Amino acid sequence: MVRAAFSLILAASLAAAPAVAAPAASSGPGSTPDAVTELAPSGKLRAAINFGNPVLATRDAATGEARGVSVDLARELGKRMGVPVELVLYAAAGKVVEGLKSNAWDVAFVAIDPARAVDVDFTAPYVIIEGAYLVPTDSPIRSNSEVDRDGVRIAVGAGSAYDLYLSRELKRAQLVRAPTSPVVVDTMNAQKLDVAAGVKQQLEADAKRVPGVRLLEGRFMVIEQAMATPKGRSAGARYLAAFVEEMKASGFVAAALVQHGIAGATIAPPAAR
Repeated sequence: MVRAAFSLILAASLAAAPAVAAPAASSGPGSTPDAVTELAPSGKLRAAINFGNPVLATRDAATGEARGVSVDLARELGKRMGVPVELVLYAAAGKVVEGLKSNAWDVAFVAIDPARAVDVDFTAPYVIIEGAYLVPTDSPIRSNSEVDRDGVRIAVGAGSAYDLYLSRELKRAQLVRAPTSPVVVDTMNAQKLDVAAGVKQQLEADAKRVPGVRLLEGRFMVIEQAMATPKGRSAGARYLAAFVEEMKASGFVAAALVQHGIAGATIAPPAAR
């Protein structure tokens, strides 16, 4: 049902805009001097890009350059503000959050989480994805409800959205943190753990790459991907919120997902007014 709904959204968006090009810069919300100063205080927009989530960003196989919906959004934002964009690259969402402490970026693309909201202002989500579990083929665990049990050890990407979520929600199972999300399945196998937790698309790719594993049906959480800026930039946060809403409504986000071959993600609904 998620894939079917996503396909309908894409079809409608692409029918309205046959080319996968970004909307014209002049059509977006007008940036104010205060917003530009707050979002690009150095004169350039420093955008944190998280390679730990393949729905958001990956490296081009041929060139090694960053590509993905978050990269496209960062460049479009810079174009509309009239400032150059510097991509600040990270291997994991936890590293993005650490970068905030050293003032390494101005905007970021990470999942909404109450722990992160202490230090940043989030937009409404632009994409919704699922968190899933993967287990060894011969595991006695058959469903998501069987994971939180005594003795079960779960590999998670350190500082990821599902690490934060499971740290709050699990009562009996134990988390074992891998350095990045893309290596959770390898960590599970190397340390003979019981479960790997992660973004569903990543685990689906791992299930094809690694023999002897299987995905559990369904999801254990919904992950809301949003843009964020450090606290204290109120004009910038307002502009960023309006930007995200227009990127969803115009079909920009849907077109970017198609362009980068991303399936199984849902365009987030409009923000509540």
